[in-house]
Amino acid sequence: MRKTSLYNHHVKLGARIINFGGWAMPVQYTSVMEEHHATRNAAGLFDICHMGEIDVKGPLAFDLLQWVMSRNLEGQGIGQMRLSVMTNEKGGIIDDLTVYMLAVDHYRLITNAGTKDKDLDWILKAKEKKGLTGVEIIDITDKTGKLDIQGPRAEIILQKLVSHDLTPLKFYNSMESQILDIPALISRSGYTGEDGFEIYVEAQRTGEVWDRLLETGAEYGLKPVGLGARDTLRLECGMMLYGSDMDESTTPFEVVYGWVTNLEKDFVGRDILRKQKKKGVERKLVGFEMEERGIARHGYKVFKNDREIGAVTSGTFAPTVNKAIGMAFVPVSCKEPGTEISIQIRNKQAKAKIVKLPFYKRKK
Repeated sequence: MRKTSLYNHHVKLGARIINFGGWAMPVQYTSVMEEHHATRNAAGLFDICHMGEIDVKGPLAFDLLQWVMSRNLEGQGIGQMRLSVMTNEKGGIIDDLTVYMLAVDHYRLITNAGTKDKDLDWILKAKEKKGLTGVEIIDITDKTGKLDIQGPRAEIILQKLVSHDLTPLKFYNSMESQILDIPALISRSGYTGEDGFEIYVEAQRTGEVWDRLLETGAEYGLKPVGLGARDTLRLECGMMLYGSDMDESTTPFEVVYGWVTNLEKDFVGRDILRKQKKKGVERKLVGFEMEERGIARHGYKVFKNDREIGAVTSGTFAPTVNKAIGMAFVPVSCKEPGTEISIQIRNKQAKAKIVKLPFYKRKK
């Protein structure tokens, strides 16, 4: 397994380490429940160094990204982030990723850990196919450390270590600053549904930032958080996980990514997606909550009136809403909130119902 620069820090903190897509990652330090509530009520600190970072530079950087991304990047300003997806020729999702605009001719892509290599290959092939010689594509993953600090007290804690005022930084915007004496890119964003920040620093100095944040945040209730609580937090907010809730067999309109798919501009897979939107999708990703005991897991079968209609993509017990919840693909005829379904859990069909996403939304 590959190890992030924080591996020894996790071991020292007593984390339980698991294999996550080839990476040795902490799944929990104390308990998923405790780390989940700490993030919702105070603050949580996450090691996200396994995710991918790709810089796209040059006078034709925008042209290349406009071709490979479903989202229209026109009007994006320096310091702004945009969520997008990359689709293949059939409209299937290669990855969902964020696009940072760092300068007029400099973008940074943040990819999922397991998709970074194929994303990079796809972008390089697109550059060659379009003949865009004025673009430089650089994989900076191994040189970059990434931490997320999330929760209502995240700003108070981070501000004590940052050289710039964080208050004016708007959601999905970034700025260059310093943490301690370390140059950092900081954005107000995250994967938990809470206010918080994603922090990028030199990989070799990530441990210094990690330790100082935990030390500074201790009086405010900051806790290190593993992948277990990261999953329950994101699922409560209806946020998808690549490889579970979507993949290359899934289109943006079948999940919740229609809003980042602009069919007025040309991009890979656009014509297929235009036809799908006009015709309508046959299946849709929906949220559900269990009405009987049991936790639905990825791959469990979904039934309606004893007829199999779909499959669970993600499921867990949600500590904040105190319910067992999940997401699943079902026919569009069954997607409306209130629709009664059942989930095959072991040898029994447990009752559930379709509900509106997200399951949880923080109060502003």
